[in-house]
Amino acid sequence: MLSHIVSNSGFRPFSHCLLSWIRSTAVSRPHCLIQRPTFSLKFSRSWSNIPFITVPLIRSHGKPFAHRSELKHAKRIVVKLGSAVVTRGDECGLALGRLASIVEQVSVLQNQGREMMLVTSGAVAFGKQRLRHEILLSQSVRQALHSGQNQLKEMAVPVLEARACAAAGQSGLMALYEAMFTQYSICAAQILVTNLDFHDEQKRRNLNGTLHELLRMNIVPIVNTNDAVVPPAEPNSDLQGVISVKDNDSLAARLAVEMKTDLLIVLSDVEGLFDSPPGSDDSKLIDIFYPGDQQSVTFGTKSRVGLGGMEAKVKAALWALQGGTSVVIANGTHPKVSGHVITDIVEGKKVGTFFSEVKPAGPTVEQQGDMARSGGRTLATLMPEQRAEIIYHLADLLTDQREEILLANKKDLEEAEGRLASPLLKRLSLSTSKLNSLAIGLRQIAASSQDSVGRVLRRTRIAKDLELEQVTVPIGVLLVIFESRPDCLPQVAALAIASGNGLLLKGGKEAGHSNRILHHLTQEALSLHGVRDAVQLVNTREDVEDLCRLDKLIDLIIPRGSSQLVRDIQKAAKGIPVMGHSEGICHMYVDAEASVDKVTRLVRDSKCEYPAACNALETLLIHRDLLRTPLFDQIIDMLRVEQVKIHAGPRFASYLTFSPSEVKSLRIEYGDLECCIEVVDSVQEAIDHIHKYGSSHTDVIVTENEKTAEFFLQHVDSACVFWNASTRFSDGYRFGLGAEVGISTSRIHARGPVGLEGLLTTKWLLRGQDHVVSDFSENGTLKYLHENLPIPHRNIN
Repeated sequence: MLSHIVSNSGFRPFSHCLLSWIRSTAVSRPHCLIQRPTFSLKFSRSWSNIPFITVPLIRSHGKPFAHRSELKHAKRIVVKLGSAVVTRGDECGLALGRLASIVEQVSVLQNQGREMMLVTSGAVAFGKQRLRHEILLSQSVRQALHSGQNQLKEMAVPVLEARACAAAGQSGLMALYEAMFTQYSICAAQILVTNLDFHDEQKRRNLNGTLHELLRMNIVPIVNTNDAVVPPAEPNSDLQGVISVKDNDSLAARLAVEMKTDLLIVLSDVEGLFDSPPGSDDSKLIDIFYPGDQQSVTFGTKSRVGLGGMEAKVKAALWALQGGTSVVIANGTHPKVSGHVITDIVEGKKVGTFFSEVKPAGPTVEQQGDMARSGGRTLATLMPEQRAEIIYHLADLLTDQREEILLANKKDLEEAEGRLASPLLKRLSLSTSKLNSLAIGLRQIAASSQDSVGRVLRRTRIAKDLELEQVTVPIGVLLVIFESRPDCLPQVAALAIASGNGLLLKGGKEAGHSNRILHHLTQEALSLHGVRDAVQLVNTREDVEDLCRLDKLIDLIIPRGSSQLVRDIQKAAKGIPVMGHSEGICHMYVDAEASVDKVTRLVRDSKCEYPAACNALETLLIHRDLLRTPLFDQIIDMLRVEQVKIHAGPRFASYLTFSPSEVKSLRIEYGDLECCIEVVDSVQEAIDHIHKYGSSHTDVIVTENEKTAEFFLQHVDSACVFWNASTRFSDGYRFGLGAEVGISTSRIHARGPVGLEGLLTTKWLLRGQDHVVSDFSENGTLKYLHENLPIPHRNIN
């Protein structure tokens, strides 16, 4: 929604002011203005809910952008608003809320220092609304005079000629735009053109000069065909190499090329360009369209309003692309996206269809998703021994090809030197011992995967000769996103292979060399049984947020990385489940009956062995009776020796004369040599603290009292709960799972370290002999038995 407008009477919604303006008979500049925020392009600022983008806006016009990610550098932009975007569904009047949102987005981009131009339809619709009102008013007066009655008969409105509607609507449409842009302290100017204005050289120069002068003065030109005088478009009237202005699509393309704009955004009432008419069963949105692809596209009927259809838009877009302007065709009417569609496009998000002259070297991510789906289904039909053989072979390749792997990893480390923090460099680094450990873990996975897919979980005799089975099956296609951890790739790949899942991998660019060779070895192992495509490494420029929108290709997203990465993915995922944890706030409660010998070892290992891990200790809860005891002093001395910075909880700070820095929040994941200490009075108070401030990851009790320990184990509601053991045991390899795809704190499906079992779901198999439900009715011949049957120790493959 647009910001509120400040007036003498207080705050009023913009839509209210707008409707009041439309009802008024005189058009004037509103006296209520928003104070435009002062800002510098050096900083990221926000206007309403749309972020400012901090980008350099200096670009010499030449070739169009090759990739979406480059669109944020667009300096001069033309936005074309189709009739379906501007008008209401009844085609008599304007979609005011939609227009207000578009004006807001254009204003945000203009205030960033960009040069915005609008090519807009809507004059005919606005004029039709005004003329229809005048005709009805005139007819009602005449009818009342002739009939002498107050009751009016039903009146028919004659068909209105388009040119007359345009003449009546142009001034009102422009006044509306002017009122809207004024709310952002932006001036707009109207320019009406016809096809002749582009064919006459002098008129072209005049038009070009006018537009450049308006842009220089930070004014938004609003361009439209002069529909009040324009003649009907002639078929095939394009000149050699020059598009003829027949409609606003061709006008926008011609204007974009003439003005050497960087980007043309064409908004219509469809999501973009489809390979077949939208709405048909097999139609797919084309993410990137290349010159020459139009032969493979079937065009449907044109929009409900306007002159041009999708074929006209594609023709105009390709002509603009050839002239050096990038083009995106997108939906400007969808209520969920229209409020940010323009800014999303400029930010490089995957919206609509992007026209590009540069074809990628490899498959698109959509094609990779289809390949992973097909390969995964074939993988799931292999014998368990065949899947295990693939994993054993991959384990052998990790050790046999260690020199090539370490050489690639060395390149990553050299490129990352000085750019990554020390903990991230440690994660990025591979070694011979790491590769040997990886190989051991993979062999564990292979050995434990023999009866994973197709395992019968339940058998029920529904009736005579009607038996039901519940069996394990793969989830489908997994998307695993990981940062700075190349060793994650073979671990996750092995788990996907063992569970029969297709896999898309998106690794951090800092591990590019390592990921490529590890993926190559994975595909080499998969080739043993012809399922090379089941595991795909995404190397395209897709942002993580774009990948999270591919709900038709991906069945489960598993993020592995920082808590910020996990939160971002959980926020960005649209209709796709996310398995993971956003934070690892792990607690250790030291009970009054804790062993002196055990406590310092457990605290040291949990906090200091690898403080950046998600299963590292973050908050130490001490029973009040242990304060000022030798055990407490030993804990503090050990933490000081290990150079752990201590933060005092509120109660702990109250016991001390000179306390460490008091913690700002009891819900912090430090990920470093820092730790919070707090005091509790009992095991119940410790449990309550964990439930209030923890993240349901891993929590530990240290005590020699078995009854207290069991109470803690049963009552703490976390994924992993330990007694007298380090928090660092919360790991798939240490649990004997061979490896893990991550640690989940969710309560649906898998929880804790997620290994092979967490990547499976189930399906039901019913085997009958001409059974129908009517046979089991009150007067039927059959009765339900619902007998539990023994489960055979076999695999359905």
